[in-house]
Amino acid sequence: MNASLQPGDLVLVTGGSGFLGSSVVRSLIGRGARVRALVRPTSPRSNFDGLLCEPVVGDLTDRASLKAALRDVRYLFHVAADYRFWARDPSVILRANVDGTTGLMQEALAAGVERIIYTSSVATLRIAGASAPVDETAPMAPHEAIGVYKRSKTMAERAVEDMVQRDKLPAIIVNPTTPIGPRDIKPTPTGRILLDAARGRIPAFVDTGLNFAHVDDIAEGHLLAFERGRIGERYILGGQNLSLQELLAAVAKVAGRRAPTIKLPRRPLYPLAFCTEAVARLTGKEPLLTVDGLNMSRYKMYFTSAKAERELGYRSRPCVEGVVDALAWFRQAGYLK
Repeated sequence: MNASLQPGDLVLVTGGSGFLGSSVVRSLIGRGARVRALVRPTSPRSNFDGLLCEPVVGDLTDRASLKAALRDVRYLFHVAADYRFWARDPSVILRANVDGTTGLMQEALAAGVERIIYTSSVATLRIAGASAPVDETAPMAPHEAIGVYKRSKTMAERAVEDMVQRDKLPAIIVNPTTPIGPRDIKPTPTGRILLDAARGRIPAFVDTGLNFAHVDDIAEGHLLAFERGRIGERYILGGQNLSLQELLAAVAKVAGRRAPTIKLPRRPLYPLAFCTEAVARLTGKEPLLTVDGLNMSRYKMYFTSAKAERELGYRSRPCVEGVVDALAWFRQAGYLK
């Protein structure tokens, strides 16, 4: 059943100050909605500058704050996640992404929320053994996931699916690929790669690939899923499939640098990954190279958004436009000198 936002409808966006969340907030405001954004006490608020948005302080692990944030809310966009591929204490990622999601969905049911968009990830889809870009028909079991982030998102997605079936949770699942573009304030793991490449700090690459999409296209896909999506369905929101070498070449061209041409074998990098993780456990600073990251890089993580294009009218722009917008924002925000 199609849905439409009416002027003044109150919508809660979790993670609204973040990279993807702030873009979803902008899309909702553009549709005339009243937006309440759940933000943690420590979250920077600059992505709200100039927006008519109501920030409310809370945390996915604090049920009382979720209950308060949902008061009088008609619709929910659950975008927040702990998007890290490494943490000194992996249980922190599990608590936010799994326990936080299930608790929020239970509170949304109790509050009578009418429609929910849950931001999952293509990390929940099986790529091992794929001979073509992966679609929504390849869900992965949690034990198959590489690393705590992918495992947490897989567990959370399965929990949401169970609640749709068991509790009639009115949720639609979207599976973004890798967003790039403006307002990557943290920045995300991918944003760090773009920054380092633009600074000339990535002289080589491994043979891997990802699907990249402009963050604003993915945000618009969230609204299309809300308006046209089917309860209980999942929709991949992606863009272009590119090798890491192709992405780095695009960044180098935009930044006016020479593209890296050295392809590294993966196996000799494992000792370095073990060392960087050991240092990270001492410092608490997330390492750029991890064992899980190397394990994931064995696969070309390519996906297709054909279902979202067909059913939702989803479209995405060329990846290079996301690179241009990302570097322009990083430069304006002082990340790039």
